[in-house]
Amino acid sequence: MNETDRKFFQPKWRRVAATLFCFAWTLVEWLSGEPFWGIIAAGISFYCLWNFFYQFDEKNDSAE
Repeated sequence: MNETDRKFFQPKWRRVAATLFCFAWTLVEWLSGEPFWGIIAAGISFYCLWNFFYQFDEKNDSAE
């Protein structure tokens, strides 16, 4: 993530909203019978989880 992305996603509600949207998209793709796009959407969802909650450093960004 670049610095502009970090500033945009600093509020936790934006990170949660983006991640929930991706998981909802994954669910829609799987329920509509599109496994290829479901796998793609699931990958994006897990990428969001990884970057927004596991690797996101709130302390470093809030000091600016």
